[in-house]
Amino acid sequence: MRKLEGKTAVVTGAASGMGAAIAGLFAAEGARIVAADLDQSGIDSIVDSIKAKGGQAVGIIVNVAREEDVARMIETAVSKYGSLDILVNNAGIMDDFMPIESVTNELWERVMKVNVNGPMYACRLAVPIMLNQGKGAIINIASVGGLEGARAGATYTASKHALVGLTKNIGFMYAQKGIRCNAIAPGGVNTNIGKNMNPHPFGYERCTSGGASMPRMGDSIEIASVALFLAGDESSFVNASVLTADGGWTAY
Repeated sequence: MRKLEGKTAVVTGAASGMGAAIAGLFAAEGARIVAADLDQSGIDSIVDSIKAKGGQAVGIIVNVAREEDVARMIETAVSKYGSLDILVNNAGIMDDFMPIESVTNELWERVMKVNVNGPMYACRLAVPIMLNQGKGAIINIASVGGLEGARAGATYTASKHALVGLTKNIGFMYAQKGIRCNAIAPGGVNTNIGKNMNPHPFGYERCTSGGASMPRMGDSIEIASVALFLAGDESSFVNASVLTADGGWTAY
């Protein structure tokens, strides 16, 4: 039997990179997928790919910074498939390696809205549904930048530290209610998160000064495999934890 047979999974940032890999792998393991992203063509592509392989998926355009979009996303899962068993908060944006002296209010608010508010909105709506079901798994995609201070600018770093804290709190609060909440802290992964980045020279130089200690870049499917473990029954005793997947980078 497939590991996620009959379960409904919502995946944000599903149009590319780690989100697309998670959606595709979960579908292959039997999950019904609600794929959310701002990229219509990317969402169409992943949904078509899942359906072509015999899976079930629906795509929805969502800006996770907008509470009403997140509410529509969660409602889509329940109305379309009748349950919400797995929530993967993957959508995230970078901050151009801005040191604190250069952080504008606009940058701070934009990154926080996507990286912190979005997952909070989704978890706040998902938990009551999961409580009613008596079970559920939430997976937040954090970063080694949420564990260390030298992987990105001040805003991204703060946002991912906040997401780690949110993960631990939710996991602890509902541990006896059948709900598990864990985070993955990826290291460098080949995605398009930095596609339109304009790095701050000083911030970028400081944050890449330890780049030579990175054993290698990861692939999206490697993070998806970790997410599959956290979503399935094999990780039933793993809760309120942060699983680092960085090839050993933070061991240095």
